[in-house]
Amino acid sequence: MTNAKDRLRLWLRLLKVTRGIESRLRDALRREFDTTLPRFDMMAALSRHPDGLKMSALSGVLRVSNGNVTGIVDRLSAEGLAERMPVPGDRRAMMVRLTAAGQAEFARQAEAHEGWVDDLLGDFTAEEARALATRLMQLAETQDKQEMTDAL
Repeated sequence: MTNAKDRLRLWLRLLKVTRGIESRLRDALRREFDTTLPRFDMMAALSRHPDGLKMSALSGVLRVSNGNVTGIVDRLSAEGLAERMPVPGDRRAMMVRLTAAGQAEFARQAEAHEGWVDDLLGDFTAEEARALATRLMQLAETQDKQEMTDAL
């Protein structure tokens, strides 16, 4: 029978594995592409929105502050990987999207990232990976619902 101690052990193991994988991915991104995980995450978010995202929406998607987003967008823009555009009808808001160079660079990084993750999680069969991903998604949905309830 599962009890609180079992769930606590599960949490600690999830945390340890997640931190280890994240550390290895950070190292690989720095070594292979001279970039950071937050930059990769931002480019990934922008790649899913080819028409761009408002800066505030980007903060929400990434769950980071507007200040963090601004700094990363500044650097990506300076390198020609992203561009800012005004939002029609809202002089204060800006949209951000990847440039063609940014899309190409993200494609290179994403391919390598997928390979690294595949290697790191290679002990799982495809079926095990799908089942665990499904279960974790259910847990995330439960947590999201709880956050919304708590906010009310």
